[in-house]
Amino acid sequence: MNIKDYISSGIVQEYVLGLTNAAECREFEELLVQHSELRAACRKFEEELERNARNNAVVPPRQVKDGFLEAIQNPSISQSKVNNMQQENAPVQRGGSQRFMAAATVVLLVACGWFAYRSYNQSAELKESQATSKDLQIRLDSAENTLNKIIDEQKLIKDPNVTVVNMVGSQAAPKSSANVFWDTASASVFLMVKNMPRLPSEQQYQLWALIDGQPQSLGVFDSLQNNVVLKMSNTKKADAFAITIEKKGGNPSPTLEKMQSSGRTKAPL
Repeated sequence: MNIKDYISSGIVQEYVLGLTNAAECREFEELLVQHSELRAACRKFEEELERNARNNAVVPPRQVKDGFLEAIQNPSISQSKVNNMQQENAPVQRGGSQRFMAAATVVLLVACGWFAYRSYNQSAELKESQATSKDLQIRLDSAENTLNKIIDEQKLIKDPNVTVVNMVGSQAAPKSSANVFWDTASASVFLMVKNMPRLPSEQQYQLWALIDGQPQSLGVFDSLQNNVVLKMSNTKKADAFAITIEKKGGNPSPTLEKMQSSGRTKAPL
């Protein structure tokens, strides 16, 4: 057993306040003999209770003190006098009750404070556990999405109707690269960016299909992450594909001096 964890569980406070059951009492008292740390923690809490009780003690009335001293100094005092004194000083009993209530109140306040503190810690631990679970779920979802994308890519590559066009970098951007997956049966076009830097917010990449010598826009995209498959606009014909940098939202015609990459289909130009 880890004695530090045992102490931090609140068992010391519960034992001192008399809130443990018989089995817990036996276990606590056995461990108390074995572990000096537990004895120190128990003694510290008891001293704290005693200190709080002293700080909140009620001073007894003057007549109680006087009567007590007289009884000590005069052993021959009659029983009737004692009885009369008790009757005359009936408030003394109420004072004792008040002192008991004050001490009990202190103990109750300490106990309530302890349980509030313990509940707060348990609540904080629960919130931390929930946050950890949420973070784990986000990671699992991300991994699942990545796996699904890989599966989709493999399906595209293995589909006999899909033509894979390797896009190589231009002189302006020799390191840029991408792949176009063109399904000639359904006319679907998918783009996988491999190496294209992120652009300023006012610019976007634009994919073009060259059809009978004329460029046709297949949509704009942002390169936020490499190796992600993007669904672009469909085309039934294409002699080649090209990517340029354009203003945000795209242009009706390509800016040739900003061409990033291009590639030919299997069909001859």
